[in-house]
Amino acid sequence: MTTVEPRRTRTAEPRDRVAADETVGITMTVNGTEATVTVPPRAHLGDVLREQLGLTGTHLGCEHGVCGMCTVLVDGEAARACLLFAVQCEGAEIVTVEGLGTPEDQHPLQQAFSAHHALQCGFCTPGMLMSSYDLLSNTPEVESEELPEQMSGVLCRCTGYRGILAAVDDVRQRHPDGVPGPRACGARTLVGRGTGGGSGAGAPAEEVPAAALAQEVRLPSGPPSAVVEVTSALRQPVERVWAVLDDFDLLARCLPGARLTEVLDGDRYRGRAVVALGPVKLSFDGLAQVVERDPAAHRLRFHAQGADAGGSATQADVVLAAEAGPDGGTVLTAHADVHLTGRVAQFGRALAGDVSRRLFEQFATSVDEAAETGSVTEPGRGAQLRLVLGTVRDTVGALVRRGVARVRTLRRR
Repeated sequence: MTTVEPRRTRTAEPRDRVAADETVGITMTVNGTEATVTVPPRAHLGDVLREQLGLTGTHLGCEHGVCGMCTVLVDGEAARACLLFAVQCEGAEIVTVEGLGTPEDQHPLQQAFSAHHALQCGFCTPGMLMSSYDLLSNTPEVESEELPEQMSGVLCRCTGYRGILAAVDDVRQRHPDGVPGPRACGARTLVGRGTGGGSGAGAPAEEVPAAALAQEVRLPSGPPSAVVEVTSALRQPVERVWAVLDDFDLLARCLPGARLTEVLDGDRYRGRAVVALGPVKLSFDGLAQVVERDPAAHRLRFHAQGADAGGSATQADVVLAAEAGPDGGTVLTAHADVHLTGRVAQFGRALAGDVSRRLFEQFATSVDEAAETGSVTEPGRGAQLRLVLGTVRDTVGALVRRGVARVRTLRRR
């Protein structure tokens, strides 16, 4: 656990004048990791954190320093990332919301925000968390009645602030001597979003030491982002289908965009999965662990988790069950409780569920093929396009149906 020292004094060597069309190399410590980036002199810190270091938890709203969405800690004090030029941060220690805590080890403020329902759309939440951390770490003696004014630097359009103030007051009472320090600051790889011009600290993702990788899957205790259940009728008999489910290497190849990279002991498997939805493409490095394997019932259960360089993470509890179907075929049921965090969570529950269902439908088709031939055809670009178009069609259709139902209700009035 790393504690951010408040009001740290920092001095930087003066720089020569830089032309507007030139770039500058700067080095700063972000969430405990030293990062060197090359930036235009007018690039603000918020853009550099998001685009060059992949830390998209810092949200940009007004970009005039009014809304407070982009609040981060700079040398232990809250600052607007949209008002700071990145070149001003040479040698600075910066903490973003990603450094505050993880899904497996949440900071007390994150736990309190969840317990008090202190977020709805979630857009202001990173700013609220970092602002409240700054308040409680630098002014632990603040009184409850002062919180509305002290927290007024971040705007929220959803909650009415009651849950937010209750969460902050809860942590204030539990930690009268000051809030605990950030829990997720440490050496890690920081990789941007493909915009170029910068480099993070550490080795590339493919060369991360094994000791730094997760050794077990930990599922969040809260409700899932989406619950998905897909039932598919397969042509092949149940014993052949089970042979595919019982071979995790072949099973992984049936999952669209997934491949196995390492087999570990304890029925654990490392792999990589690529999920594309329109312009958004996420590459997850993850770990799967089989927790139940029942050949008699043709049932397999595994837990999986993955994270990408941009701060997105997903965990899932997956159950696959096969039973004999009509005409000698198989009925395959796939059930998954899916937890999403980071950029991928901004799709929303409905869209996340639709994408997951489409993936499982493609998975069932691949399982049927593998049961027949022993191999899987790599899905082409057309399959990805059908996933996107099918998801968009379902989402638009649902919106239209809700709109029609609302119009009919209004007409009855």
